[in-house]
Parts: sequence; C-alpha cells; structure tokens
Amino acid sequence: MAQIRWSLTASTDLQEIEDFITRDSVFHAVTFVDCIVESTATLLKTPHIGRVVPEFNRQDLREVIFRGYRIVYLVQNNEVLILRVVHGARNLRGLIQREPWDLDN
Repeated sequence: MAQIRWSLTASTDLQEIEDFITRDSVFHAVTFVDCIVESTATLLKTPHIGRVVPEFNRQDLREVIFRGYRIVYLVQNNEVLILRVVHGARNLRGLIQREPWDLDN
C-alpha cells in the first residue's frame, strides 16, 4: 500500500483554492478542499490509477481530475507525492518548469 505525501507547493495550491472560494462561502471552500484531499485516498491502494500527464509522458508522473482541477502526483516506490493541484485551464508545463523537481528523466 502506498503512502501519500503533499508537497509544500500542493499544500499552497489547496490554500489558494480555499481562499478563492471563501470569497463566496467559507463552508463551500472548506468542503471543496476537503473533497479534493479525500479524492486522493484511492491512490493509497492503486497509485497508478491516474493517467500519465500528457505534457510530460512519464509513467511515474500522473494525474487525477477532480471537478476541473488536476491533481498531479509522482509515484516513487510505495510513495505518492502530490506535486500540484491546478485548475485544468492553467498551463501545467509552465508552472512545473518553475519548480525544483527533476522532470527531465
């Protein structure tokens, strides 16, 4: 069974999503972010369930979609590292190029 860890960047993404939704409703903001986190529970048993991220075409870099948000994660041994949670309309390649991850393998 895999272990799930959240990168600092992914945690910041969640906070920004919550802050944005809070403008309209604190309740909906907290509920939405909780649902995003809960949606990753499936990765504990089946970490390869997500599709390969098309921008990078690497078997270890995958994503699951939750209500228009891409939850991008890296599978390494028995660990799933959530890298980013970004809206599907954003340029993922541009966002990740600014991160210190080694994605050129």
